[in-house]
This record gives sequence, C-alpha cells and structure tokens, in this order.
Amino acid sequence: MSVTLATVDAARLRRARTAVATCFFLNAVFYASLVPRLPEVKAQLGLSSTALGAALAAAPLGALLAGLSSAALMRRFGSGRVASSGLVLLGITVWTVSVAPNWLGLAAALLVMGALDAVIDVAQNAHGLRVQRLYQRSILNAFHGVWSIGAVAGGLLGSAAAGLDVPLVAQLTGTAVVFGAVALVVSRALLPGPDEPESTAGTAPRERPRRRAAIPALAVLGVLAVCGAVVEDAGSSWSALYLRTELDAGAATAGLGFVALSVAMTVGRLTGDRVVDRFGQRRVARAGGALAAVGTGLALALPSIPTTLAGFALAGLGVATLVPAVYHAADELPGLPHGLGLTVINWLLRIGFLLSPPLVGALADAFDLRVALVTVMLAGIGTLVLGRALRGRPVAARPGA
Repeated sequence: MSVTLATVDAARLRRARTAVATCFFLNAVFYASLVPRLPEVKAQLGLSSTALGAALAAAPLGALLAGLSSAALMRRFGSGRVASSGLVLLGITVWTVSVAPNWLGLAAALLVMGALDAVIDVAQNAHGLRVQRLYQRSILNAFHGVWSIGAVAGGLLGSAAAGLDVPLVAQLTGTAVVFGAVALVVSRALLPGPDEPESTAGTAPRERPRRRAAIPALAVLGVLAVCGAVVEDAGSSWSALYLRTELDAGAATAGLGFVALSVAMTVGRLTGDRVVDRFGQRRVARAGGALAAVGTGLALALPSIPTTLAGFALAGLGVATLVPAVYHAADELPGLPHGLGLTVINWLLRIGFLLSPPLVGALADAFDLRVALVTVMLAGIGTLVLGRALRGRPVAARPGA
C-alpha cells in the first residue's frame, strides 16, 4: 500500500525523516572510516602507489557499471528497502578489504563497494524526496549535510583506530556489525510500499512525447551536476597542492583549503532548506553559482593564502544546495518512470567526478595549476547560466503524492 499525505501521521513522518538522515550518515561513515587506513592496506599487500591507485579506481568504475540499475531495483523492491539492505551489504563489503589476499581481491572489493554506493545513493535520495513531498517543504539539503557529518565522523573513527593500533580487521568488523545493525533498525521506520502509485492503464502512449521532451532537460541537469562535481573535486583533489606549490603554504595550512570548502558546504546544506523554501531552487542555485565564480575568481586574481581559503569557502557555500536541487528536479521530470531521472543524474554526476581530476591535471601540466583552477570559476558561471532550468518556486508536494 502506498503511503500518502492522508495516511501518514506526523510522528511517523518524523521517524521516516530521521531514518533517511541515518541512511545518509551510515553511507558516508562506512567508506570514510577506511580512508585513513589505506596506507596500512597498501603496506599489508605490498602494493606500489600505482597499484593502489589502480585498485582505488575500481570504485568509480563499479559505480558507473551498476548505477543505472538503481531505478529498476527501486521499482522492484522500493527505495527504502534498497537503501537499508544496501547499507548492510556495504558494511560487509568494506570489511572484505581487511581480508583481501592480494591486489585482485582488493580491486574486487572496491568494485563492489562502488556499485553498492551508487545504488544506495540513488535509493536514499529517492526516499528522501518521497519524505520531502509529504513534508511539502525542502528537507533534502539537510540530508546531504548529515552525509558530510558522517564523512567527518568516519574519518575520525578510522584515524582514532589507527592511532590506538586497533587491527584493521577488528575495526571494520565492528563497523560492519554495529552500523549494519543500525541500518536494519532504521529500515523499520522508512515508508513502506511503492514510492509512487502504479500508472493507470492506457497512459503510456500519452507519456511517450513527454519522455522525449525530458531528454534535453536531463542533459541540462546533468551539466549542472557536473558543475557541482568540478567545484567539489577542486577542494578535495587540488586545493592542498595549489596552496603548497603555488603559494608556498606549510603542510598544515595546505590542508585548510579542503577544510574551508567542506565546512562551508556542510553549513550551506544544513541551513539551505530554509533558504530554498523562501527563494526557490532557481534563485538559490544561480546566486550560488555567482558566489562560487566570484570567490574563485578573486582567489585566482589575487593569489594569497587568505584569499584562496576564502575563495574555496565561497565556492563550497555556493554549490552546497546544487546537487540536491538537481536531484529533486530530475525526480520531478514528467513522463519518466519513477526513479529514472534521479538515476541518470546520479550516473552523470559520477562521470563528472571521474573526469574532473584528469582534466584539471592535464591543464595544470600544460599551463599551471592556477590556470587549471579557472575550471572552478567556469563551473560557477555554468551554474549561474543553467540554473534557470531549476524550479523557481518553493518546494511543494507533487500532485497526487
């Protein structure tokens, strides 16, 4: 039975919201708790840096291979069940890294991890949008903010375990058992039934023209998602190197570029729902694109450590609500089977994360890293221009939700 606004009480809706937020948190914690211990994995298997990099590349490859299956899985099992069950499997798969016997075993584990992460990401966003429609106001940005908090918590957990000399297999076993159990518990609070009412007979012929019309809209939304990926990747992949090599920052200071972007993005996501409700996704996204472009342009035009940190912070704040807004817009496109638009955009976003690092690296080798980071400013301008594709009014319930 489908849960509708008329059949769900306020307490149950709050429980569902908490359960979705928990899914986002767990999704971030599982992999983030492994990241600080990757040097141990490298040493344990006797891998070179090149071999470790090749194994790590299996994760985005798995995401691209499995990502487009998300819509079919959600239609078959429901987004809540896919998200919660996927999290349990993700915890088990992360644990297998600790017992991988060789490079091939490590790469296989990371391939499955990437595949599960892609499916879980789509499912938890789809369920979050389902809860949002019942709330009839924006709440999706806060879920992404909780994901960022989970990433920090996971990193701290892995770092603490490494500092206390906790064996990797013990840490990942505990993580899989404890957080896997949490995923099973919160699954009971997720909304039951299909995510959307079944289509009535005879509507398919009328939907075909609308599906064709949705393709250009998906393309525009895909470019917007990639713009967000370019900005995020600049902070995670290149900010420390830029501060260290171009501005002669110390090792500790160089890491602050990523911190500035991440903190600003987390704050923007945790506070963004109220802003979106007041001004609409279009205004917020376009203003954010302008903020990212101006901040990055200022940092590159007046290169110094303070302006660079400020520039990365403004860029992170500017795109904080962009990906949630694109997900929402894709999920609302008329004429598409439920979950398909969201699945396609998630897949395109991952392509953006895959292609952005080599693109910036190639430009840095051809010119210098300062010139290469102009791509971040261009991503902000692209968001300003293409943001008009987003809805201009506050979030409201979809008719018939």
